[in-house]
Amino acid sequence: MQKLDENRLAWLALALAPGLGPKRILDVVKELEAPSRIFDLGLTELEGLRFPAEAAQFIFAGRARAAAEAEWAQAAAQNALIVTYGCEAYPERLREIYDPPPVLWVRGDASLLSRPAIAVVGTRHPSPYGTGVAEMLARDLAVRRLLIVSGMARGIDSCAHKGALAARMPTVAVWGTGIDVVYPKENKKLADEILALGGAIVSELPTGTFPAPQNFPRRNRILSGLCVAVLVVEAGENSGTRVTARCAAEQNRDLFAVPGNVTSKGSWTPNTLIKQGAKLVATWEDVWEELSSEVRLQLEAEAPGESNEESPASLLPEPVLRAEESMVLEVLRTDQSLQIDEILERMETQLTSSEVFTALFELELTGRIRCLPGKNYVKTL
Repeated sequence: MQKLDENRLAWLALALAPGLGPKRILDVVKELEAPSRIFDLGLTELEGLRFPAEAAQFIFAGRARAAAEAEWAQAAAQNALIVTYGCEAYPERLREIYDPPPVLWVRGDASLLSRPAIAVVGTRHPSPYGTGVAEMLARDLAVRRLLIVSGMARGIDSCAHKGALAARMPTVAVWGTGIDVVYPKENKKLADEILALGGAIVSELPTGTFPAPQNFPRRNRILSGLCVAVLVVEAGENSGTRVTARCAAEQNRDLFAVPGNVTSKGSWTPNTLIKQGAKLVATWEDVWEELSSEVRLQLEAEAPGESNEESPASLLPEPVLRAEESMVLEVLRTDQSLQIDEILERMETQLTSSEVFTALFELELTGRIRCLPGKNYVKTL
């Protein structure tokens, strides 16, 4: 169990006090000999630190300390660590941003937060193309030991985490809720898989915090702040992903974007970012080449064997396709799904329905295609 000390408790008490934002908390602590001094100050002294009256009363009356002790116990019950700005475990990259969170709640491996990482973000409603690209890039970068960070939202975020997990590598999810409140609820299995594979779940919000809309834009500064770069896959004109991209620019992080079909709404943000100077990404090499030499050397030293190998599976010869499978594969696309009835209609003069069903089954087994809800099929990248 994590050892409780007065300074950590003080950071937590300040984070829980009403009306105090990250910047004000950090400025106040700099004026004190130690964070724990906050518990010894009188009401006038607290107000002299430019605290709102409500926050000053909350701390002076002892309610802040009581709330911090209760929150510490709640976090311990969730097997979570409390990482404060004053801790050695606090990620250095996050200290660089304008308003770093004074406290992080972390489930899983907190040491991951200091690793070279890239945030992979995008729309909650991706196309089959966006889904495939996000998973492919996340997998290929994770294999090369670049940590994949995302927000575990529906869509591109979830695909990014799944790509890292497919590479059997840890990934970090930054939540806009408490670390005990899974959102969206259907991602509970994904959260369990992230923790089971040695990853981490991070939040700046106390346990029990529900998914309020205002939490997520603020969460995005942590996403970019933890990373050396941000990669945007698909996002519409008014997507929250633009907030993350703006944070990346303000924090002097590298910004990457995957180009998309100019007629697709989901391509607006990445295509616009590329026009504004973001680096165009088609494969993992496009990201790798832009990383600093220091980061590349660190990652190459950690990667076993040939750093350019896709994965152990890539060493095996590709299975030979039967003629029927090749014909069906030729019809399918990576950027648009086809419904089973449409596939059958296109193939009716060449194959029987049973031959098409058998080919689809075999292609799905070998990972060449994916079956989406409603019997829609898409070719994998």
